[in-house]
Amino acid sequence: MTTILCIRKGNEAVMAGDGQATLGESIIFKSKSVKVRRIGDGSIVAGFAGAAADGITLIERLEAKLEKHAYQLKRAAVELAKDWRMDKYLRQLQAFMIVADKETSLVISGTGEVMEPDDGIIGIGSGGNYAMAAAKALYDVSGMNLEEIAQKAMKIAGDIDVYTNHNVIIERIEA
Repeated sequence: MTTILCIRKGNEAVMAGDGQATLGESIIFKSKSVKVRRIGDGSIVAGFAGAAADGITLIERLEAKLEKHAYQLKRAAVELAKDWRMDKYLRQLQAFMIVADKETSLVISGTGEVMEPDDGIIGIGSGGNYAMAAAKALYDVSGMNLEEIAQKAMKIAGDIDVYTNHNVIIERIEA
């Protein structure tokens, strides 16, 4: 369980993820787990919620798809989702992903969905809905940039969700 949040405004996006790792109902790491990272040529950020090995496997598969499809994020995401749904091994993976580049933010799931939010705000994981709701409320507050919104939204999610902590990693994509 974890919380991953992506917020977009124009060609700028930030992705945030907490650092807590759990095994069942026990917290294994409070701050060492890295679930948000740059991939490919560094122009894409990916975050995952779910089983760590599964999330890392999916990120590696997505990187291969990106290389094959000239870093076209939407096309690579659709190809990954097709494989994830149809491949006997990949179907067993228990994770969700958010990916973003300078133009697009997407949620990718193992049931074949590749979804782009209307408002540029996506949350996944056990605290995803809390973080997403907080980000939506803070989005138009004057004076707050995307990183500040993400930090505050992740703090709110960490205050509510026992599987989310306040040790947040934030990656930024700019045009």
